[in-house]
Amino acid sequence: MKIGAAWVHLRMCLQCGKVGCCDNSPNRHASAHFEESGHPLIRSAEPHEEWLWCYVDAIPVVDVRS
Repeated sequence: MKIGAAWVHLRMCLQCGKVGCCDNSPNRHASAHFEESGHPLIRSAEPHEEWLWCYVDAIPVVDVRS
C-alpha cells in the first residue's frame, strides 16, 4: 500500500456506502473492499457518471431504479 498515493477515480459500495479508489489507482481500495467484505455492487462516485459494476459477474449492471 502506498500511503498518500493519489487516487484516480472513486467508487462507492452499494451495500454499505464505503468509498474507495478504482483499480487504476495504486491502492485499489474498492476492489480490496469487495475481496474483504463480499459486497458485490459498486457505482461511480464521480460527478456525472451513472453506472454500476458487479464484481461477482465482472459486468456492468443496468440501474433499474431510474
